[in-house]
Amino acid sequence: MATRQVESKGLKADALGFVSSVVIGVASTAPGYSLAAVLALVVVAVGVQAPAVLILAFLPMLFIAASYYYMNRADPDCGTTFSWVTRAMGPWAGWIGGWAIIVADVIVMANLAQIAGLYGFLLFDWQSAADSTLAVTFVGVIWIAVMTAICVIGIELSARTQVGLLGAEVITLALFAFIALYKVYSGDALDGSVKPELSWFSPFAINSTDGLVAGLLVAVFIYWGWDSTVCVNEETTDSGSTPGKAAIASTIILVGIYVLVATAAVAFAGAEAIANDESGDTLGLLGAEVLGTPWDKIVIIAVLTSAAASTQTTILPTARTSLSMARAKAMPERLGVIHPRYLTPHVSTILMGIFSVLWYVGLTLISENILYDSIAALGLMIAFYYGITGFACAIYYRRELLKSAKNFVLVGVAPVLGGLILLYVLVKSIIDLSKPANSESGDSWLGVGPPLVIGVGLMLFGVVLMFIWYSQGHREFFRRKPEVADPGSLEAPPPAQPAETAGVA
Repeated sequence: MATRQVESKGLKADALGFVSSVVIGVASTAPGYSLAAVLALVVVAVGVQAPAVLILAFLPMLFIAASYYYMNRADPDCGTTFSWVTRAMGPWAGWIGGWAIIVADVIVMANLAQIAGLYGFLLFDWQSAADSTLAVTFVGVIWIAVMTAICVIGIELSARTQVGLLGAEVITLALFAFIALYKVYSGDALDGSVKPELSWFSPFAINSTDGLVAGLLVAVFIYWGWDSTVCVNEETTDSGSTPGKAAIASTIILVGIYVLVATAAVAFAGAEAIANDESGDTLGLLGAEVLGTPWDKIVIIAVLTSAAASTQTTILPTARTSLSMARAKAMPERLGVIHPRYLTPHVSTILMGIFSVLWYVGLTLISENILYDSIAALGLMIAFYYGITGFACAIYYRRELLKSAKNFVLVGVAPVLGGLILLYVLVKSIIDLSKPANSESGDSWLGVGPPLVIGVGLMLFGVVLMFIWYSQGHREFFRRKPEVADPGSLEAPPPAQPAETAGVA
């Protein structure tokens, strides 16, 4: 079979290698901040078996990463879910998949910017500023502006920035974990500390099914973001292969980081102390005890660099998704313009930054509770677009699945299983978010919790925009028919790298 050529969008080809792609994938999940915010919730649900839940939550992400790998082989398009679901399931489903990515990224930018602003002040013990909504918001907006500018200037500068930010974060987390474990075994840990046991890593040791499900619902979303490494596929060497491998590697590295740090934290403080923590920052709470003053500041640095890195890597996939949608004539053509010097989608990138600032500032002015409720709604979009990508993989390659055991398991069973798990997570999240008591304010909107109204409302708003675009005569994209993989495509070489300068607007 002849090697296919990918149509270039004008992005800078061969700008990233495997290591840079993995760095982007890991940094996008904000592992330091994710652990700090989520660990106590997981411990509340399952106690010392928190590491087991983190391992279990990794599995659906690994399964979906497999679907990203194989769909990227067929179509290394920076639109990822949008492009692949369109190819496998049709343009209507593909458009909504792309919209879910955009909405999720805009929402989370507000949270990341707020964390960057808050921890920037905490780093310098400026508590009065940290307590000021105006000051934190102001610094958060600056973070968004700076990271947007870096993303406009070039993917290589973005990657170099990520290496520095992620390096500081991972080194800090490793120091925290190893020193905490050393103190546990030397007897210098807190009262209530306990040495790790093998049962901590086994989901079968969890006595409560409800606790397991609750822990899984929380933990699965801290892996979100590794797909950023595939969104920059057109700027990566060997675009048909390297991004998919980097996505799988990113998820494996993440589970290692999460399990190591969670084990160390639970061992050092004990499950009860962590479960009773109401600060929302477990690592910060333990930092002074593990590292001592003033070295506990490096834990703040870890969370700060985590949020800053993720702010940047959240802009990248959103801008490239809208770029891909624009080039496919599913969104305004202007969003598909590439900067002639920097070879980045500068229009989409700048708009992403502007929308993020407007969302962040707007919700903060209205009510911080609504801001937090919007963040709680994130899981709906994440579960949707990850899950539909898993289903799209099996559907697209359906005629190839029975040709070998490898195809059946890795291209069929794993993506579908990942999709089914995330479908369950989606349904369970809808049920949980429908309860007003689970919202930040405790209010009821339309008889249900505000997070559900926000999440479903934003997705329905996307449906409205899609039909408006269709009704205004932009119907070429919507005439596309679902496709199926060519016979033998899994054995064929990946598509060839696009020309670097083709298609620059």
